[in-house]
Amino acid sequence: MAKAKTLWYCTSCGNESPKWMGRCPACGEWNTMVEAPAEKSSSGGAKGVSRSSAGERKPVKLKDIDRSSDARMSLGMPEVDRLLGGGIVPGSLVLVGGEPGIGKSTLSLQIPLCSGLRTLYVTGEESEKQVKMRAERLAKAFSANQAPDSEEGENTLIFAETQMDEILKQAGEIAPELMIVDSVQTMFTDTIDSTPGSVSQIKEVAAMLLRFAKESGIPVILIGHITKDGYIAGPKILEHIVDVVLQFEGENRGSYRVLRSIKNRFGSTAEIAVFEMTGSGLREVSNPSEMLIPMHEAGLSGAAICAMLDGSRPLLFEVQALVSSAVYGTAQRSATGFDTRRLNMLLAVLEKRAGFHLSAKDVFLNMAGGLKVSDPAADLAVVAAVLSSNFDCPIPSDCCFAGEVGLSGEIRPVGQTDRRAGEAARLGFRKIFVSTYSSLPDNLPRGIKVIKVADVPALVKSLFGNA
Repeated sequence: MAKAKTLWYCTSCGNESPKWMGRCPACGEWNTMVEAPAEKSSSGGAKGVSRSSAGERKPVKLKDIDRSSDARMSLGMPEVDRLLGGGIVPGSLVLVGGEPGIGKSTLSLQIPLCSGLRTLYVTGEESEKQVKMRAERLAKAFSANQAPDSEEGENTLIFAETQMDEILKQAGEIAPELMIVDSVQTMFTDTIDSTPGSVSQIKEVAAMLLRFAKESGIPVILIGHITKDGYIAGPKILEHIVDVVLQFEGENRGSYRVLRSIKNRFGSTAEIAVFEMTGSGLREVSNPSEMLIPMHEAGLSGAAICAMLDGSRPLLFEVQALVSSAVYGTAQRSATGFDTRRLNMLLAVLEKRAGFHLSAKDVFLNMAGGLKVSDPAADLAVVAAVLSSNFDCPIPSDCCFAGEVGLSGEIRPVGQTDRRAGEAARLGFRKIFVSTYSSLPDNLPRGIKVIKVADVPALVKSLFGNA
């Protein structure tokens, strides 16, 4: 019996090679080559996918393309609709990834129950009865969005199957408004001689679903597993094929989840949606600032409020710092939710430019609410929190900060300061510290005072006086 032919695939980019290589010649990544059976050649394309219309298609002028009937469809969850750019686009392929237990399957089942769209829910990991049990637990999450005379899950069709040819056959007969596949790693096709979840199977399954979505105009949502490094499992080509990539972030033991747009061909990638995991499913948090601002008594040192901008949404959150004398010979530097290298840079600026001796002290930094912050506007709040803990002098609870700190100790302006100030005024803050060079409009909200500081010494003088 002839030995089955195998190829080596790069899990990072999907590049094929007849033999193993330590480094992928296409993307340059090390130790990413895995062996899988070679794909069967098929003159008619993937089995179960119609090619009858391929020869009839002709190029069309851009101005002649009619998209009046391709309006976005609402998924019944305002935060998810906003994250997608105003709703899901017909014929689009959306990939949702995240760690086990973070809420991917909960979200995928909650979407059809909230939207009321005729949905084909394909599950490769659970039976129909198990999905029914989850749906009953989520009843409170979607009952308010249904008409009084509608039955729970009336438009949701559950199909426990992993064979792609059968799935596409049923989808063609049912013609749903939305199809959800949980998960792409469990699906397989007989045209590939390998196990489900392998590189070749994931590539072919994604290609079949892409063709189905584009030809039928039915949007498809894929649930994807992730690796221990936090990346979508399978070849990198999976993320290139799909139109939208959404990723869940957050701590499984915590109650809050962040759904972040990594890729979006039809909207912005600088948006997030915040959810709270409850006993009845995921609850949308329309105003994340309320959960991130202080939840303790006033008068505590080492806490400062930052006015951050994540995409087009302003957020106010608490930066917590603790400065103490080093117990061991080398001072510790620890940051949760903030880049440790940037923290070291800010501490070096305080040491060199402002004369604060922190080299012999431990510094611990935490972004409240489990938030991961990359906005440079957090620099000013970090510096203020560190100095507050160092002096053991609390910052007034009605103050917030938005500014970037440069290597020479200067405070640099950040974008859209007016939106940050408006969000701070709405939440009851009276003062916001910004850079001297920030340009602000004249129509700022009433009740908030903008304090401009040029450098770190000016900030210290404004906040702590002669401390």
